[in-house]
Amino acid sequence: MDDRTKKLLAVGASVGANCHPCLEYHVGRALESGIEHSEIMAAVEVAKGVRRGAAASMDKLALSLLGNDLPQQACDSREASCCCS
Repeated sequence: MDDRTKKLLAVGASVGANCHPCLEYHVGRALESGIEHSEIMAAVEVAKGVRRGAAASMDKLALSLLGNDLPQQACDSREASCCCS
């Protein structure tokens, strides 16, 4: 696998993992190596689609495990233990 492809994969993996420091690092390295902004954005968009699919699958699993009884707003972001806010 060539270095350009590895850099774009690292950007996508960072988005998929929701890792802010990783994304900052890998976008910086990709830009420094001359990868075009549009190509980096394409990698980000693919990763967002994968992440969206995984989140939807998790939501379905949570609903099925709880007999579809989850409220519409399952998280109260005022709670100290909640990381949604």
